[in-house]
Amino acid sequence: MPDTTTLVLETSTSLGSLALIPPNGSPVCHSFGSDRSHNTGIFPPLQQLFADHPGLEITQVLVGSGPGSYSGTRVGIAAAQGIAIAHHCPAIAVPSILAIPATDHGAPVLVIGDARRGSYWTAHIHHFRLLTEPSLTDLHGLTATVANAHASGAAIVSFENPDRFPLPSHLQSAIRLENPDALRLSRAWLENDTATRARWTATPPQPLYLKPPHITASKRPPLVP
Repeated sequence: MPDTTTLVLETSTSLGSLALIPPNGSPVCHSFGSDRSHNTGIFPPLQQLFADHPGLEITQVLVGSGPGSYSGTRVGIAAAQGIAIAHHCPAIAVPSILAIPATDHGAPVLVIGDARRGSYWTAHIHHFRLLTEPSLTDLHGLTATVANAHASGAAIVSFENPDRFPLPSHLQSAIRLENPDALRLSRAWLENDTATRARWTATPPQPLYLKPPHITASKRPPLVP
């Protein structure tokens, strides 16, 4: 896609990043730390980016969809959609777990996370692609999945500190703490096939849900029968 000027936002962890990738020339990258919501961290580098490139015309916005910080991911998606509307271009969500350092050489990777309340999530990656969507499991399932990945020589990665996973010590010590970044998110987009990119493009950007969104039914009767 030589004529595409891409802006990439990644805010699914406490280490956020953005990248401007022009059709010719080197990418411009910024990293920033913030709280889990990224409610302040993302905007100063965005403002600086547009100030440094007056008249910039974005033709595509990529944004990380997690799993990770739900609040941080939503802020990134909202910012991506706002920029896309202003520049009359698509905003496309790409799974953040494809943008970690362990994927650099296309080797097998197991990514795990704490889904809270005694549940965990796992996802398998190979050649920059999701072999399995993030899925929930209990501690027994997590232990078995991590043990199988460790025995096969696959990298085991989490966005969270390994000590939050109550695993045997030899499995806990095998977990790498890594953060996704915007430049690798762009690579994940390019490395995936045309059908996958078309599916991502056709889907409105939203966080990668591990559970269906919970909707609380109103206790009040409807205003209109």
